[in-house]
Amino acid sequence: MTKNAIVLGAGIVGVSTAVHLQRRGRQVTLIDRKPPGSETSFGNAGLIQREGVVPYGFPQQLGLLIRYAFNNRIDAHYHVKTLPGQLAFLARYWWNSNAKRHEMISRAYAPLIEHSISEHNDLIEASNAQHLIRKNGWMEIFRTASRRDAEFAEAERLRAEFGVAYEQLDAAAVARLEPHITGDFVGGVRWRDPWSVLDPYGLTMAYRSYFESLGGKYVSGDANSLGRSGTSWRVVTSVGSLDAEDVVLALGPWAAVATRRLGYSFPLGVKRGYHMHYAAANNATLHNWTLDTERGYLLAPMSRGIRLTTGAEFAALDAPKTPVQLDRAEKVARTIFPLGERLDPEAWMGARPCTPDMMPIIGKAPRHDGLWFAFGHAHHGLTLGPVTGRALAEVITGEKPFIDISGYSPQRFL
Repeated sequence: MTKNAIVLGAGIVGVSTAVHLQRRGRQVTLIDRKPPGSETSFGNAGLIQREGVVPYGFPQQLGLLIRYAFNNRIDAHYHVKTLPGQLAFLARYWWNSNAKRHEMISRAYAPLIEHSISEHNDLIEASNAQHLIRKNGWMEIFRTASRRDAEFAEAERLRAEFGVAYEQLDAAAVARLEPHITGDFVGGVRWRDPWSVLDPYGLTMAYRSYFESLGGKYVSGDANSLGRSGTSWRVVTSVGSLDAEDVVLALGPWAAVATRRLGYSFPLGVKRGYHMHYAAANNATLHNWTLDTERGYLLAPMSRGIRLTTGAEFAALDAPKTPVQLDRAEKVARTIFPLGERLDPEAWMGARPCTPDMMPIIGKAPRHDGLWFAFGHAHHGLTLGPVTGRALAEVITGEKPFIDISGYSPQRFL
């Protein structure tokens, strides 16, 4: 008999996991309380970051920490009232970001990143989503020689240690690549391996359609209804109660709540982020996904317009929007590129689920049979969705996973 499986959470990680389980002969139901791809997976920077082998660490330099304390930056912002409740998470995040620990974590993280392009390519071709993809990398541009030289050195280290391809750009090269960007930029790095996505939501929808073409089903339901039913798991949905031998929690920033109900206590934090789409004024064209490195915002030429994305906001998951970073970023961005009017009625906001060691939680629940976790991907949810989905599906169905996922085990936090 065909075994049933449920995937809770219909973002890019959940949809990818559902695809790979369905491919392997499971009858999969994908469940979310909202339409697929409409939460965190909707609002990212649209990059499949093959170069991103080094996860985003917590600043270590005292001078930089002092500057962040003023809470007036684009790349980071915090809610003062919620900061006390986040101190334990931030302290562990800071400790794991010291040079020695961060290097160890990067080496453990690299196998996930290494396969990000190839695993996306598999699903892109299967779902006929090639029209959503560009394969020309992305670039960082620098305002100071000191930052440029430091980033050149780091890029060379990543090339030597992890095989990441890049190109050094002088000021003239930046101007040739982006003739409508102005300002005193002294150079840049063009990362050659990554792919960019013209519509991240559209990509998730393409994968969802492919999943359904394989016989998978999506229904609305609430993860809070998850419970045991004999030797199976049961979830209440819009079409009634559904039972399955295996259930995957791919709930992103809401995973902490769902797992706590089951007796687990993971140190899962959130980094909220914002975006806005703009028209381009004066017939200007932006060709590349471009990071204004020292200021901490990114401009991306997407299908819906030029998307401006911000850094991280440390706040409660359910706190009201405070898009001050977006306003700060827009003010700076207008000085380097002719942005036109805003195209969205309000700023979009999403929340990245983060662990203090910067690596996702992937694997079997330590105290429950048939329960599996796939969350905590921080800034790389889009990048790592298909890699995670394949590796976890292989473990669930008794195959040897194509990469070793033991380093991402939930056991490390228990």
